[in-house]
Amino acid sequence: MATILLQNLLIQLDEQLDRVSQEKNLLLIHNLKRIRKLLQGKYHGNPMHIAVIISNCLREERRILAAASMPVQGPLEKQLQNSVVSERQRNVEHKVSAIKNSAQMTEQDIKYLEDLQEEFDFRYKTIQSLEQGDKNSVLMKQEMVMLQEMLNTLDYKRKEVLSKMAQVINESDVLMNNMLLEELLDWKRRQQIACIGGPLHSGLDQLQNCFTLLAESLFQIRRQLEKLDELLTKLTYDGDPILLQRPHLLERVNFLLYNLFRSSFVIERQPCMPTHPQRPMVLKTLIQFTVKLRLLIKLPELNYQIRVKATIDKNVSTVSNRRFVLCGTHVKAMNMDESANGSLSVEFRHLQPKEMKSSAGSKGNEGPQMVTEELHSISFETQVSLYGLTIDLETSSLPVVMISNVSQLPNAWASIIWYNLLSKDSQNLGFFNNPPTATLSQLLEVLSWQFSSYVGRGLNSEQLNMLAEKLIGQQISYTDYQLSWAKFCKEHLPGKSFTFWVWLEAILDLIKKHILPLWIDGYIMGFVSKEKERVLLRDKMPGTFLLRFSESNLGGITFTWVDQSENGEVRFHSVEPYNKGRLTALPFADILRDYKVILADNVPENPLKYLYPDIPKDKAFGKYYSCQPNEVSRPTEGGVKGYVPAVFIPISKILYDSTDPHSPSDLLPMSPSVYAVLREHLSPTVIETALSSPYSAD
Repeated sequence: MATILLQNLLIQLDEQLDRVSQEKNLLLIHNLKRIRKLLQGKYHGNPMHIAVIISNCLREERRILAAASMPVQGPLEKQLQNSVVSERQRNVEHKVSAIKNSAQMTEQDIKYLEDLQEEFDFRYKTIQSLEQGDKNSVLMKQEMVMLQEMLNTLDYKRKEVLSKMAQVINESDVLMNNMLLEELLDWKRRQQIACIGGPLHSGLDQLQNCFTLLAESLFQIRRQLEKLDELLTKLTYDGDPILLQRPHLLERVNFLLYNLFRSSFVIERQPCMPTHPQRPMVLKTLIQFTVKLRLLIKLPELNYQIRVKATIDKNVSTVSNRRFVLCGTHVKAMNMDESANGSLSVEFRHLQPKEMKSSAGSKGNEGPQMVTEELHSISFETQVSLYGLTIDLETSSLPVVMISNVSQLPNAWASIIWYNLLSKDSQNLGFFNNPPTATLSQLLEVLSWQFSSYVGRGLNSEQLNMLAEKLIGQQISYTDYQLSWAKFCKEHLPGKSFTFWVWLEAILDLIKKHILPLWIDGYIMGFVSKEKERVLLRDKMPGTFLLRFSESNLGGITFTWVDQSENGEVRFHSVEPYNKGRLTALPFADILRDYKVILADNVPENPLKYLYPDIPKDKAFGKYYSCQPNEVSRPTEGGVKGYVPAVFIPISKILYDSTDPHSPSDLLPMSPSVYAVLREHLSPTVIETALSSPYSAD
């Protein structure tokens, strides 16, 4: 599928290129040719890669559009978009530029010092070469005084240069430890939030620029210290500041470079199966996953010089009894050619986790934890050798959950959500030994992200309040309520055979596969209780209906409409929920269009007139209808090969005189032609009696 989509994209580019060629738009022609060449050259062998990139872009676009319709930002998103953070980013960039300029100025001071020392050396050697008698002359004594003044100037300049170097080193130390690393930690936190559906993280290119400029400045200072060592070998004296200060300054520079390099080795894109791009960090055994790393210090000398090795559960003492190995290419070189922005990075695309056979009696799901609560870590290590420095680098992914069956995916994803919401420690693999509680306000925001990122539209405050009631019942305030992991994912809902998360995940799956356009356009109220829907519909025109998700069935959607009896009594009717099995056979919009109700002694009619609050049904759903309903063909008209053409129509029966309590109606798909035959030969009473037969049920 990815290959087909890439080919279609290239075809559309060719069509655009032909069009703009006729318009003679030279700049656009150049850009389109360049884009086509890049797409064909870079992604022809790996179309899944560009598919994931485009999918992420579309996901962020959907999130932005969804966020625009949401009146209030949640606390987590407000925190991520804090203006103080943006101000700190600007301060970091400003200070890095200032350090770079200071290092350049020191370079000029070193050059001046070198020239001054050469002049001193020339004059000193000239005096040394004179005869003994000439050395006692007045001119010679004046020259000696001049040399002493030059030596004093040299000493002053050496101290000045060393002081400036020390200042650059001090500023680099403060910047790196107090600001730059804090900025990196913030980026990693934003990455965590983005992985569980939050706003897409950015800023890595800015961090790379800062890390690279700082490294270049420190290497420049290091070369300057080496230059001072050369000057020292040519000229030294008692109290020489180079001899006293240089070793300590060099040690500090090396220490800063070691720490800078170790911090710059990051996971740019967390492990993810290409088949489930919106469920990162959930990996299935024997299924390939991708992961991308970057070195934020981008130096040309390192291109193709750093080989990265991937391993899993390197520290095996902290994980479960299950053991895994990585199959596929697990050693690759970092380079600047594979990334669109030219970063020094490496992407592993063909890694597969394989479970090793455990010893007898050792099972991964023994004890209180389930398999989907076991956390594992993928580690990456390499070594950098540059300018005489050898630095070992290591980094690890965020914890991943290993599954062996796709049915484990929902609970595994719940574990990923809970961990990344509540933990900033990338190596807390024992997190679920005693999982912390989450504030309900935090969790509700993350649940809204699941909808905005996965199905293109987040949840409003009323929908979130319904979910809050579903989780903890009615409360005066939900703000500070602490929700346990068990309540979220392990304990069944009251009176149900499933958990809250399983119920919610089934709804996400239903929306994604069957009713996505209706959800994105906001026509599905979705999360509203039966009590609330009656309050909303009570004062509306007869035939007003709304769409909500079933609370008692997994992955079900139903509609409820209001009408009035002959004596003016308000009545509410809810149809039996449609699940994905029924919606696979008949699109939901067509069901709303064709739905009929048979009342006692009445002909079938569609009771659905207005989508809540007052939108005409066809105006709301007309663009989603698969086709306009055909005229009902009578049996005598014939059909293809002698058959009567048939169209499935959903029909419900309502019996107001029944002594039985009202229950959801059974849906009976009946072709119009068959119904026409029944109407032609039987009275409505006989038809209704037949529909009331126990044999007419689903």
